[in-house]
Amino acid sequence: MRVRKIDPARAVVGVGINATDTVICLPRFPTVDSKVEVSSAETKAGGQVASAIVACSRWGLRARYIGKIGDDSAGRFQIEEMRREGVEAHWITARGYASQSAFILVDEPSGERTVLWKREPGIALETRDLKRSWISGASALLVDGHDTAAAARAARWAREDDCPVVADLDNRYPGVEELLQFVDFPITSKDFPERVTGERDLLKSLPQMFRKFKCRLAGATLGRLGVIVWDGLHFTLCPGFRVHAMDTTGAGDIFHGAFLYGLVHGWRMEVMLEFSCAAAALNCESLGARGGIRPLEEIETLRREGQRSEPAFEPRELREAAQAAGART
Repeated sequence: MRVRKIDPARAVVGVGINATDTVICLPRFPTVDSKVEVSSAETKAGGQVASAIVACSRWGLRARYIGKIGDDSAGRFQIEEMRREGVEAHWITARGYASQSAFILVDEPSGERTVLWKREPGIALETRDLKRSWISGASALLVDGHDTAAAARAARWAREDDCPVVADLDNRYPGVEELLQFVDFPITSKDFPERVTGERDLLKSLPQMFRKFKCRLAGATLGRLGVIVWDGLHFTLCPGFRVHAMDTTGAGDIFHGAFLYGLVHGWRMEVMLEFSCAAAALNCESLGARGGIRPLEEIETLRREGQRSEPAFEPRELREAAQAAGART
């Protein structure tokens, strides 16, 4: 599958959350009623869409971000980080509220993280916060599933402008089905398709999601095992890349930023997915959601030469599932 090349001089736009993360490294994950000495603690910028858009900016794309913050030091930190990254940011400030924050516990032996987060209701992005001019002329739009009404408004505007919409979805937030009506490329967590279809088998739930919402492609990330997508005819499975993971925070965010990069350049789907998996894997070699965003050359080297994970599915499983899905179409 190849997508139409879009003018990369036009801005990629992200509408979604940002967060101020306190990344806490631990020599082992704590058990109940225990004490563990912290190896390190650092404050870093994060958030699904915000981090993906920062990655696009670092890779040379014009990048625009739309998000909400509180009138606090964390909000000022977010503003300064976007300015430093060269991202055109449109901020909506919620007076009297704290910005979104998270404490991320990183298990040093495995690099796996556990996220403890806090988001006040007043930080939710609302439809009245958006301006159509912020979306107009975009090369591609990325949304997440947290503030679904606002995301759906932005996605509808993008669809009306023939701008492709990518979604990073992990939970079935209220209104997410309405948002999906305007999404071309939902690349979700591995559990999300079951949450919107009721089907536990991913090789059945992805085609069901594809048909139900009339997407151009439906996909799910699989952690270290990579990503799988369904385009209406075929499954494409891209195994992950083996790296020494220090912190898995932000791997999915950077995957989506890399997917946007490949999308606007009109790459073949297989190349887009490999590039996205490679970018996500390399991000895990450093701390924080944006700590391991690597230059394009390093990502391309890993894509071409890196050692791959074991496949999540056997070729026979994919062929049989594709045949069954095709028969139901």
